[in-house]
Amino acid sequence: MEAKKIVIDPVTRIEGHAKITIDIDKSGVVEDARIHVTQFRGFEKMCEGRPLTEMPALTARTCGICPVSHVIASTKACDAIMAVRPPKAARNLRRVINLAQIVQSHALNFYHLSAPDFLYGFDAPKEDRNIFKMMQTHPEMAKDGIKLRAFGQKIIQELGGKRIHPEWVVPGGVSHKLEEEQKENILSQIPEALEIAQRALAFFKENIHKFAKEIESFATFDSLFLGLVNKKGALDHYDGHLRIMDAQGNILEDGIDPRFYKEYIGEAVESDSYLKSPYYKPMGYPQGIYRVGSLARLNIAESCGTPLADAELVEFKKINDGKPVLNSFYYHYARLIEIIYGIERIKELLEDPKSMEENVRAHSGINRLSGVGCSEAPRGTLFHEYDVTKDGVISGVNMIIATGNNNLAMNAGVKQVAQAFVDSKNITDGALNRVEAVIRCFDPCLSCSTHALGIISSHIEIRDHNKQVIETIARS
Repeated sequence: MEAKKIVIDPVTRIEGHAKITIDIDKSGVVEDARIHVTQFRGFEKMCEGRPLTEMPALTARTCGICPVSHVIASTKACDAIMAVRPPKAARNLRRVINLAQIVQSHALNFYHLSAPDFLYGFDAPKEDRNIFKMMQTHPEMAKDGIKLRAFGQKIIQELGGKRIHPEWVVPGGVSHKLEEEQKENILSQIPEALEIAQRALAFFKENIHKFAKEIESFATFDSLFLGLVNKKGALDHYDGHLRIMDAQGNILEDGIDPRFYKEYIGEAVESDSYLKSPYYKPMGYPQGIYRVGSLARLNIAESCGTPLADAELVEFKKINDGKPVLNSFYYHYARLIEIIYGIERIKELLEDPKSMEENVRAHSGINRLSGVGCSEAPRGTLFHEYDVTKDGVISGVNMIIATGNNNLAMNAGVKQVAQAFVDSKNITDGALNRVEAVIRCFDPCLSCSTHALGIISSHIEIRDHNKQVIETIARS
């Protein structure tokens, strides 16, 4: 037989645009498979020449799914350039809005993007694998997904003034204090949100046994894990230091100040994708593959720090006898634990008297010519680095987006699943759905993670009223 290429375009039920190519050799064996991110944004370049104070609002626009994550990382970079530490109230409130973002984003992935596979199976008709079918057959579960997302979004709106691209988080802190009525409005929603999250986790744990074959091959391999932990080694999404762990649970690097991330993380670029491929420098490219996000965070953390989440973390760590969980299928499990943690932690932070203090912003000018902001976005560790002139004008930007950190792992996962499920003699929709589903484990947000080095190529076709090509314009 002849060698052939299978193209899945577009990849469905993800945020952003991508395609997957599967190469089958002459003997009918899957030789390779890759994910290609086909859209280009280029925020690193377009921000040059803008005032530093505009960066939180500008970089929030890199993504409509997780704008708060970019605002947090951006304002932390601005804090570093101003050489200020926001007041305790501001730090608490920044944590609250960031956790609200994580809760709503994780709920989106679980209920709207991934749950159809869990409910109907990976071989179900493709017209059934969607939230609309869930509304017909499992209306209560569909409502839970909407309510849990709304919980996170309402907190963002309550604090930030609007659900998308809030401008409340500013360099030096936040723009105004938390009011008692706002606090009570949020706290009143906590019990129902927690009940929904626990119900989702119970559903997943009860049904996971149905997917043993998928668990074996859904990006199950040795890799490093990277993320933030606090001084006690516990889960931290806002602050802390970087920790890098290997597949056996050995801590390779710990206590890394995020300012020095470039000493440990390199950035490679492949010709077939606009998504960068970061790697662990001491191991080189591409051997220095690592994973970030909920799975990585729970692997490297010694505890969560809240009662219900800590109890679930104990169960999670039993999956691989205390060693890091290597199966990327368990990203779904880890997200549900993080939702519970996020709800518990939001309650703790709002009940902290310091969160109600009047002083919520530190003011200063330009005291440094560069700064790094690092936080945990829903999909993993996020870096914003800015260089400025003495007048505070942006002269350089480098962003490593959470999804980009997972690029090498996603490609390895696509290949592994294709080799496990794609039969060249009988290519089924269910097999191709599994290839897409391994990407959904990582929950990539491709719209904000695409950057490029060098020249961008384009291909434009001009067609007449009969849709016939009359002219082609190409640039490379």
